[in-house]
Amino acid sequence: MKRSFFIYAFFCLSAGLIAGCDSTSPNGASDPVVAERASDIPSDPIIGLGGDGRPVGTNTFTFFNVRTGDVVAQTDSATTKWDLGFRGTTIIVNGGTSGPGNGAAKIVEGVFADITDAVADDMQTDSESGYAIPVGSGNGWYNYNPALQTVSPVPGRVLIIRTADGRYAKVSIISYYKGAPTTPSASDEARYLTFDYAFQPDGSLLFE
Repeated sequence: MKRSFFIYAFFCLSAGLIAGCDSTSPNGASDPVVAERASDIPSDPIIGLGGDGRPVGTNTFTFFNVRTGDVVAQTDSATTKWDLGFRGTTIIVNGGTSGPGNGAAKIVEGVFADITDAVADDMQTDSESGYAIPVGSGNGWYNYNPALQTVSPVPGRVLIIRTADGRYAKVSIISYYKGAPTTPSASDEARYLTFDYAFQPDGSLLFE
């Protein structure tokens, strides 16, 4: 990438067209979209039972950078090094009341692979009145089945994310259980997220 960039920049200079060259997108094309699967990202794993008998964790978020695909250290929670935070079924963005970044989100209906445009209208950020990605069964990305005591992603719901630095990604939650079992049960180890995501590094809204 670096070599092709410098060749392209030299061509622009020699042609006297440097003002019209896009330094982030050689030859006028978008940078390749980064598409990955993140597996078994801890989301405040259960460490025991509370006084009411409900499972509890440490009540801390795991921070994730969709730009690099890395889990971010807790010591960097007050920085723009992360884009999403996971705690149980709660997902936060790095913006508003949750962080110092430009993060925001919204939920759209559709097939993950078919969503090719972030469409930045109606993006929400975390605030005192609620999270950008709503919590509660059926409200956001998941449903809770009280009979089976399981959490399952709502089919056809995709998260559109504005990252801490103002770029865009889409996220589809695959599983809430370690190992991403096809048919989870209450005995499976919960609070480990597996999700597909695509990040557009060139700053545009397009995922293609």
